[in-house]
Amino acid sequence: MPLTGEPQQLDERMTLNTVQTMKDFLPDDGCAGTLLARVWNPNGPFPGPMVVAVRAAGLFDVTEKWPTVADVLDEPNPAAALNDMGGTFVATVGEALANSALPASDSVLRFLAPVDVQVIKACGVTFADSMLERVIEERTKGDASGAGAVRAEITAVIGDNLQGLKPGSAPAMALKEVLKAKGWWSAYLEVGIGPDAEVFTKAPVMGAVGPGALVGIRSDSSWNNPEPEVVLAVNARGETVGVSLGNDVNLRDIEGRSALLLGKAKDNNASCAIGPFIRLFDATFGMDDVRQMTLDLQVAGDDGYALQGENHMSRISRDPLDLVAQTISAHHYPDGFMLFTGTLFAPTKDRDAPGAGFTHHVGDVVRIRNGWLGELCNQVTHAETAPPWQFGVRALMRNLAQRGLLG
Repeated sequence: MPLTGEPQQLDERMTLNTVQTMKDFLPDDGCAGTLLARVWNPNGPFPGPMVVAVRAAGLFDVTEKWPTVADVLDEPNPAAALNDMGGTFVATVGEALANSALPASDSVLRFLAPVDVQVIKACGVTFADSMLERVIEERTKGDASGAGAVRAEITAVIGDNLQGLKPGSAPAMALKEVLKAKGWWSAYLEVGIGPDAEVFTKAPVMGAVGPGALVGIRSDSSWNNPEPEVVLAVNARGETVGVSLGNDVNLRDIEGRSALLLGKAKDNNASCAIGPFIRLFDATFGMDDVRQMTLDLQVAGDDGYALQGENHMSRISRDPLDLVAQTISAHHYPDGFMLFTGTLFAPTKDRDAPGAGFTHHVGDVVRIRNGWLGELCNQVTHAETAPPWQFGVRALMRNLAQRGLLG
């Protein structure tokens, strides 16, 4: 389905809140796969995060064996280890899901991002289609009003379909020389069709929000959008052992002013959502399934605006495992990492004014879904007014120590 941006009647899933049905939240095959999640446990003398297995019978605490998600991922066979571990029943999936649609509170059991001590990395410009939009951002200096004219100028030079162009290949390098001769070369084209992928740190350790949480855009950004992505779970040995859904919130105007503002555009309070769980690789699901995934995006605003689209992993310019290999640096990730793999999305349909394209409004509800991975649902607010992030690495270590979970 192509991106659309015209006001339209919202379907039953596009309600203006983050309430989800179990059917939407879980994968199409329910709990048949191996699902690893984190929840906030409000009970006991030291409330804190809990690592859980998501099963048809409910959520089962496995924190006593694995204090962190990273510990599970470092098992020789994470899926088999989690399936062999009984754990302690905590709650039904429905109970935690209902609480996750409420304003975040430490007094209720709710889902968290399924990542803890891993670094949160991201790759950009991995789809040739969206690469053109990054070039547009750069050439307009982040001014959305000029995007239409620049888009037409660029496509007149290089076309609007670069699908199948392999980065670093001889045809890609030939195109590079043509573009350089025309004065069109840019930092985005370098990582889009050159040999080296763009890899950056999306958020600090523990900086991601989870399902049902508010996701933040800076209040000084007037051109921004969601980025629905597959997020790879990579362990300390550099092995990709599962995947999750992610929203790599993108501030197009800030990054467009200068590529050196990437950190300011990408790393803000609540600007990174991951969830609702990690689906570990097992007999039901593997990397070949990831390569063929389609992610469905729906954005619903309280102004009646609706945006829909699809992200096809089959159209990615670099294989997901190549992105992992380009991210890994020897002896550099002792706790593993979560890797956003980039997006095909670059919504261009107008929302507020002719030629201004799409941008978020506070209150937008963003739903990202895949049949294998369930649905990640978040509501947009300003990063400055989103709940402050206070439970960091030191708080986690103290909490685990208080609970007697550090050996």
